[in-house]
Amino acid sequence: MDLSEWILLLGKGLFVALVALSLVWARRAPDPVRRLAWVTVFLTFDLVVFGGFTRLTDSGLGCPDWPGCFAKSNPFAAREAIDAAVRSAPGGAVTMAKAWIEMIHRFLAIAVGVLIAILALAAWLQRAKLQRLRALPFAIFALVCLQGAFGAWTVTQKLQPVIVTTHLLLGLTLLGLLGLNALRLDPGRSAPRVSPGSSAGLRVLALASLVILAIQIALGGWVSTNYAVLACPDFPLCHGQWVPAMDLGSGFELWRQLGRTEANGYITSDALTAIHWVHRSFAVIVALVLAALGGAVWQVLRERRLALVLYGLLALQIATGMGNVVLRWPLAIAVLHNAGAAALVLTLVVINYRTAQTKPGSRFPVRAQFAAT
Repeated sequence: MDLSEWILLLGKGLFVALVALSLVWARRAPDPVRRLAWVTVFLTFDLVVFGGFTRLTDSGLGCPDWPGCFAKSNPFAAREAIDAAVRSAPGGAVTMAKAWIEMIHRFLAIAVGVLIAILALAAWLQRAKLQRLRALPFAIFALVCLQGAFGAWTVTQKLQPVIVTTHLLLGLTLLGLLGLNALRLDPGRSAPRVSPGSSAGLRVLALASLVILAIQIALGGWVSTNYAVLACPDFPLCHGQWVPAMDLGSGFELWRQLGRTEANGYITSDALTAIHWVHRSFAVIVALVLAALGGAVWQVLRERRLALVLYGLLALQIATGMGNVVLRWPLAIAVLHNAGAAALVLTLVVINYRTAQTKPGSRFPVRAQFAAT
């Protein structure tokens, strides 16, 4: 890409960021940084969901170069190259629609990067007022730079499953950290009263739930990036069995090309079955742990609305997971399944944030707890 195309590409991402910034300052909020933090969470959630849509519509190589599209800032400018690619490979990875889907994803990513840079700058400018430097916005900025690198590698490495899955996990980690950052900027709030001895157990359960959810999302990403959703075409059995014939070793070889094994042979149906079956089986553990967490949030934290949100999202994930198999992987349900996973990440970040504040038989402001961090 030449310099003019770089400027045009960055300009489109900046335009999206400016729209988000206008929402912050148009309301004249008393704390614009806090409002910007929540707007960034919202836009990042949209980016994660749209990234899932990009993957599910096979648009990841709609523009086979990076960061532009055939060295142009948008698909309209690259029409000749796109038309030539369509003529040479009808029904292939490149079409005008797929190119636009991929580039819209990149425009959103640029906008999120700009907003995160502004949050880091605001943290630097506020260091004297707060008498400390908040490190989290700078860690988030470093993470979004790493995420951008994995976005480039996703394209240049031709959708290699381990890179695409890592890209997904980094995106959800970014979303969770942005949610934590926004929570820390919220006004002070009293910590919930808990019974003696329940505080430590609740914290362990909340953290364990987040770790287990992360493992399940990694397994789900591995299913999606290997196109193994329909490897088990029936439910609740898989090929008519509770434990079908599987090739776990080949299924979980990490460093290989899409559709291939490490020895460069074609991946077998037994390997794809193993990928799907492990994700489906681990979902039972996730459901049990999150159900237990919901009960603890309801009874110990007495955050009943938060517990209901958790139960609702868990039910949505179970329903859409089954729907993907029974209804043969419809796009709308698959995208909703991705969105539910992102929403669960944010919900568990909120729960962990709240449980981190608990002290048996005491109340203290949430904001004060993080004043020294």
